[in-house]
Amino acid sequence: MSFNYEYPRALNTVDAIIISKKENKILLIKRLYEPFKNFWALPGGFIEMEETLLESVKREVLEETSLDNINLREFKVYGDPGRDPRGRTITFVYYGYCDSPELAQAGDDAKELAWFSLNELPDLAFDHKKIIDDFLSLLI
Repeated sequence: MSFNYEYPRALNTVDAIIISKKENKILLIKRLYEPFKNFWALPGGFIEMEETLLESVKREVLEETSLDNINLREFKVYGDPGRDPRGRTITFVYYGYCDSPELAQAGDDAKELAWFSLNELPDLAFDHKKIIDDFLSLLI
């Protein structure tokens, strides 16, 4: 049985904050496509209908960074209107620590990736600067 509602619904995504334990840096990907093409962003993307949120974020991290051994934990949910120009989007943010940053390689819709100092971040897509700032405020 299928239900259809006439009311608009939000899109759902997942994002990952991945910190290198060795260098205290954060992993960012450069977006291959619009919106925010060529901007740096947290690895992430849209959930698949048959996945749990954790399965979605693990898949996105693997597809975009080649990393598959990150223990990801829930951090926070972001859903302010206007955070994504494609429409109302709610993202479920996870975080984890990487023991082998040298294994990260760009893939899927990540044009490239790089590890950035937490004190020297580039211009970021969406509201990812706010997300990272919120995460860092918990570490202080």
